[in-house]
Amino acid sequence: MNGLVRALHRAAALGRAGRLPAGGGGAGARPWGWGLALGLALGVQAGCEADVRSEAPPPAPHGFGGAIERSRDLLRRVKDEAGIPGILVGVSVDGKEIWSEGLGYADVENRVICKPETIMRIASISKCLTMMAVAKLWEEGKLDLDAPVQKYVPEFPEKIYEGEKVVITTRLLVSHLSGIRHYEKDITKVKEEKEKANRTLKLTKPNQEKELKGKEDKGTEKVDSVKTKKEHEDEEKSRNSKPGRRGKEFEQEEYYLKEKFESVIESLKIFKNDPLFFKPGSHFLYSTYGFTLLSAVVERVSGQKFTDYMLKMFQDLDMLSTVLDDNEAIIYNRARCYVYNKKGRLVNAPYVDNSYKWAGGGFLSSVGDLLKFGNALLYSYQVGRFKNSNGKLLPGYLKPDTVAMMWTPVPNTEVSWDRDGKYAMAWAVVEKKQQCGFCRQQRHYASHTGGAVGASSVLLILPEELDSEVIDNGLVAPPRGVIVTVICNMQSVSLNSTALKIAREFDKEKWMRYID
Repeated sequence: MNGLVRALHRAAALGRAGRLPAGGGGAGARPWGWGLALGLALGVQAGCEADVRSEAPPPAPHGFGGAIERSRDLLRRVKDEAGIPGILVGVSVDGKEIWSEGLGYADVENRVICKPETIMRIASISKCLTMMAVAKLWEEGKLDLDAPVQKYVPEFPEKIYEGEKVVITTRLLVSHLSGIRHYEKDITKVKEEKEKANRTLKLTKPNQEKELKGKEDKGTEKVDSVKTKKEHEDEEKSRNSKPGRRGKEFEQEEYYLKEKFESVIESLKIFKNDPLFFKPGSHFLYSTYGFTLLSAVVERVSGQKFTDYMLKMFQDLDMLSTVLDDNEAIIYNRARCYVYNKKGRLVNAPYVDNSYKWAGGGFLSSVGDLLKFGNALLYSYQVGRFKNSNGKLLPGYLKPDTVAMMWTPVPNTEVSWDRDGKYAMAWAVVEKKQQCGFCRQQRHYASHTGGAVGASSVLLILPEELDSEVIDNGLVAPPRGVIVTVICNMQSVSLNSTALKIAREFDKEKWMRYID
């Protein structure tokens, strides 16, 4: 109705301004009035609807208008700089969805505008969803995190490393410490890339400190582009460098598998007979195939197909827009995926079948569903702190100690998209830290990014530092904190730093509201 009213006003205004034909067709004919404007309004509304949706932002919730305006401006700059066709953002504060919006196009060819309900590939955020299932089965006593995976999946062969029999456990899988390869099969190339990454980290440390003080990190960009030419996912060092084009990871043939696997057990054949890259537990190597094995563990422990178990979990979490990235299914509001070719032209992303990696990168979702997921985790994490709730608070989906375990950094791990963090259990975690007075205060937060063919994503959870006096007085209830998710239909776009900036904007405005 509001759109129709706006169209009525616009039609009448156009008539009065002489930009529509005169009513009688001759000299002195009357301009369009409200009656004729009503008849025209439907056409005007249809014609201007795309403009309204793409240009007129939704009204800001009370108290967060400034944060939304600044964050929207940031997203538009990221979108323009990277040449992203469409981008989605969702923000919740203390459990309430404050802002969700789509910018640009979900489908360029058919001029379908992005909206909050648009569904896109979430890529490796799928690992966080799978970890939720693993944690639930562990809580129920069905899964031993430290048992050899062959206890549940005998189809996966026992492994030998340098003549010694070694053990791969579920705990090692969720932290990428298993030694199972990623898409690159050549261990020499993997070692070379890790050495380059380590050298780059040493070179960029001083520049990162400058950036954290609010200065423009041009020096880091120069080191990245000239000294290392590192094209692998590196969220913090070179935001949006070569967006939409194939980085080294996207050059791997297995990224573009078109074979449809009927079961997660069947998909193990891709890598199960390959040698380990290192002794399990000794080094970190990000591995989506490790999560393919993890999906087989979930399947056997739960007694259900992995996909069925996950879809039931999504239903329990009220994530009704989160589904399998199935090419055959009709999925309403699904966006198209895009890349840039060698000539720099926007093209449709190549066809891929992600049935070989449901657990590590095979789900579609909306920003609203990812906010629900983040809030379920944040509530579970914090609810145990609220002692004087008189039984009014429901239990979390997981126990507080379980989430705390998931968000505890694991030794020997690293995070490519956030140099301040360490990998935990399917999450990257930055711990609270301040080294000097009146200097940078590093907040505790958890995040995960994703990169898939024609898609990039991030989910970031910034918990509030709970005050015991406020908790004991019963003045607030969980979840407390800011959750940000950003998804776009373009690959190789770094979004973690953008999400963190947005989270800080809303956290700052939240506390300004209390002061006012």
